[in-house]
Amino acid sequence: MTAPLSPNQKGALYMTLSMAAFIGNDACVKLVAETVPLFQVIFLRGLGTTLMLAVFVQLTTGLRLSFPRRDRPLIAGRTLAEIASMVMFTLALTNMPIANATAILAALPLAVTLGAAVIFGNPVGWRRLTAIGIGFFGVMLIVQPGTDGFTIWSLLAVLSVVVITARDLFTRAFSPAVPSMSVAVLTAAAVCLVGGVLSLFTPWVAFDLREAALILAASVLIIGGYVFGIMVMRIGEVGFVSPFRYTSLVFALILGFLVFDEFPNALALIGGAVVMGTGIFTLVRERRLARAAAPDADIPKAPSHG
Repeated sequence: MTAPLSPNQKGALYMTLSMAAFIGNDACVKLVAETVPLFQVIFLRGLGTTLMLAVFVQLTTGLRLSFPRRDRPLIAGRTLAEIASMVMFTLALTNMPIANATAILAALPLAVTLGAAVIFGNPVGWRRLTAIGIGFFGVMLIVQPGTDGFTIWSLLAVLSVVVITARDLFTRAFSPAVPSMSVAVLTAAAVCLVGGVLSLFTPWVAFDLREAALILAASVLIIGGYVFGIMVMRIGEVGFVSPFRYTSLVFALILGFLVFDEFPNALALIGGAVVMGTGIFTLVRERRLARAAAPDADIPKAPSHG
């Protein structure tokens, strides 16, 4: 008989499945946006995501849209940042290789660590500062400013990381009374609404069964990413599980090559490896410092994908 998986092994599996679901969503959006206006896709995907996520939350933890007064400005800021990052990243995604966009997004843990140090005064030693600097150099290898490979879409992907970092810093400032999944439903609804408004500026087009299936698949895959992310939070050690978020780069490379006939050049591949390596170092280093500071504390669970 096969031995049962340990909590860490299960956490790694769930993190990998979460990343696969999110990259699958990106691929579906990129595919359908070739023939259907992007914001029409965003609206229809958002409609499906909001409805399914609301039902899921109601059946599991209960949907609560009443938030503490102190947290309301933070939730508003997070929602606006989510909307802005959605617009930036989806525009970049549909105009550049999926692996390049994903590799740039992989710098998010580095950016959040730096942002938390600047905004919240979290201590960051020279090792992590060095890793952050090297990681951002890796991003420059992916973006390749001043070369033929540089486009405005690469810059937009980098800006989306900045805005997503702001979103995550808003989230870190929430009080414990804020129900995370209810915030996710509210955010999905806001993204859907903005996508609907922006879709009015371009003519809507009729879509066929294949395109409808891709939009539905994108909605389901986002829910899958969230659900597996929740499962990750409830099992496994952060230091062991978190590095598996970088499996997203592997999935993006595979889908980019098989579906879109895209493959990053050598510099972008090196940059992606640099970002991944420094990101893993930063995550592991933060975990070690947290355990040293609170050796008797309960082991925290791995966060869901950003």
